[in-house]
Amino acid sequence: MDRETVAVTPGPVRVLAHFIPGDQVLDFLAPHKDWLDVRFCAENDDKTFQRELPETEVLWHVLRPISGDDLQRALRLRLVHKMGAGVNTIDVDTATRLGILVANMPGANSASVAEGTILLMLATLRRLLELDQYTRAGEGWPADPTLGETVRDIGGCTVGLVGHGNVARRVEQIVTAMGADVVHTTTRDTGHPRWRSLPELLATSDIVSLHLPLTDATHGLLDRAALATMKPGSVIVNTARGPIIDEAALLDALGTGHIAAAGLDVFEVEPIPAGHPLLDLENVVLTPHVAWYTVDTMRRYLTAAVENCRRIRDGEPLGNVVNEVK
Repeated sequence: MDRETVAVTPGPVRVLAHFIPGDQVLDFLAPHKDWLDVRFCAENDDKTFQRELPETEVLWHVLRPISGDDLQRALRLRLVHKMGAGVNTIDVDTATRLGILVANMPGANSASVAEGTILLMLATLRRLLELDQYTRAGEGWPADPTLGETVRDIGGCTVGLVGHGNVARRVEQIVTAMGADVVHTTTRDTGHPRWRSLPELLATSDIVSLHLPLTDATHGLLDRAALATMKPGSVIVNTARGPIIDEAALLDALGTGHIAAAGLDVFEVEPIPAGHPLLDLENVVLTPHVAWYTVDTMRRYLTAAVENCRRIRDGEPLGNVVNEVK
């Protein structure tokens, strides 16, 4: 059987959700169970994923890359709905060729990612992990006589936002309220009074925060040369995509102290492998690509996901489609 011979059948819309739900997710979906058949699969459970895929009409996608081979096997698939904004983990070209729509949820996780970004800024600036360890070891106050010379207030910093989309603008609102000076850069000079070229932003910012999609143009954007131009003793935060930073170059800059600290939610390879050198650095705060992952974001995701499924059921145009199919 091939895709051309598969007809859409009446009945509940068949969904494969590529995550394991909590009780709140199940409670949210319960009122729709008469027309929405949602199956769940852990991100690392390829056996279940491959078993369910051929009968799936809608795939709720989170992080595990969706390859062209996956799409070829999904004979009934009509929509890959990204639970988030970035579709770089989906083979959109193959989906388009096969007549499969791809949609995303722009802005749905902006508030959570912005707050996660602030969390990493504060944790790095205030040496949170180190002070936690001192306190647990009973070393008390003052844990380190250099503390007052090495920690910073966000309000005393210049924050440079690389990218100026939904998340970056929320971060800007928060840190501005805290007293920070904010500059930002984008691919072109917008004429905004706080716009800076990337080299100028890197050279003058105490905190550099990344808010870019991963594309051919942004892959390795902060390479060894770019990191070397950062203000000595500055902090870098990445809640965007790992490969935007050259990790080997970042390790060297952190090791020499040219970059004082990093707060990283994303990595070149995810999950970050055991034994990775970043795991041994005391001046790095790490979280496993969860800046977006809150009950509030999940509620917004599910609202958008269920709505597009309803539109499929009722034959209506879908929201936030990123490709065109014939």
